[in-house]
Amino acid sequence: MTEAYIYDAVRTPRGRGRKDGALHEVTSVRLSALVLDALKARSGLEGAAVEDVIWGNVTQVKEQGGCLARTAVLASGLDEAIPGLSVNRFCASGLEAVNLAANQVRGGAGAGYIAGGVEMMGRVAMGSDGAAIAVDPSVAMESYFVPQGISADIIATQYGISRDDADAFAVESQARAAAAWKERRFDRSILEVTDRNGLTILDRDEHMRPGTDMQSLGALSPSFREMGETMPGFDKVALMKYPHLERIEHVHHAGNSSGIVDGAAGLLIGSKAFGEDHGLKPRARIRATAKIGTDPTIMLTGPVPATQKILRESGMEIGDIDLIEVNEAFSAVVLRFLQAFDVDPSRVNPNGGAIAMGHPLGATGAIILGTLLDEMERTDRETGLATLCVASGMGAATIIERV
Repeated sequence: MTEAYIYDAVRTPRGRGRKDGALHEVTSVRLSALVLDALKARSGLEGAAVEDVIWGNVTQVKEQGGCLARTAVLASGLDEAIPGLSVNRFCASGLEAVNLAANQVRGGAGAGYIAGGVEMMGRVAMGSDGAAIAVDPSVAMESYFVPQGISADIIATQYGISRDDADAFAVESQARAAAAWKERRFDRSILEVTDRNGLTILDRDEHMRPGTDMQSLGALSPSFREMGETMPGFDKVALMKYPHLERIEHVHHAGNSSGIVDGAAGLLIGSKAFGEDHGLKPRARIRATAKIGTDPTIMLTGPVPATQKILRESGMEIGDIDLIEVNEAFSAVVLRFLQAFDVDPSRVNPNGGAIAMGHPLGATGAIILGTLLDEMERTDRETGLATLCVASGMGAATIIERV
């Protein structure tokens, strides 16, 4: 089987996903095109150099609809002979795009791909596509559907994660992100976003709150208590599914949950021959990929079984992994991962994560894989794992090795 390699990775800074956010006037197509053009320029690609652009985005309506991937190709400087494929595996869409590209290369279906994703959450609201899992009673009732925030609180309740635990994790995420930016650890991958006059719109992650402490977080009310305990009463739905729980402990709020932001990221994936043909040196080999389905009510536990699966199929153990990125959808997601594998917390998200910098749904998987690779190179580590929880009860994972 042909090996698949990562040749480059870039991402935009993440802007606050609201009307006063720095990227609010930038469309998802334009932000995607900026990433595609950056990969083209940095790698010197000419003509139909890659087989396809595989692009993740979750809310595929309005300006993010209509096969955004192909539209982004046409809006960029890439050759019009390059097609585009939009994919949606919810929060793991960006990583799934990379995994699909890698597995196409490994299977011989093209030598080179661009893969990644975008989400402009301030322009196209999360949930505005009217997902059947949430709005169709015949599906929602059968699956004991609850919103993700309730799912995160179920994890906290089920696995004994306290409000203090969740808040302390969030404080650490903010501190790590601030240190990473101060030490310029993201410099290799960050793509400055400019307007059409070349003036800077955004050059660093906008969502961070580096002064966050336990006291400031302690003043915040749980975000999901009302929807859980009053109408529509999702706690009752959860307790029907998990009768062994006396009640749902609501520990999550805006400060220990991922931020709503705008952003895009992309990676250049190819075979060894692709690199040789274009004068490129591979940075890492994609050793393995995995995806899995999980309980759709608690929903966000996917990183644990996805990691177990990818390690088993790779003949590896968790101790063989030097650095790990687990998407910080909610504090409890990463704390449950740490609990399940008993890993040193310093090995997981050493530069902070989505709690500090935000979670642009379709882009995050590609962002954390690029961040993982940069950190592996910075600290001279050999192996890395990126994994995300996924809405509706799924998980995805990727293992990379430096070359």
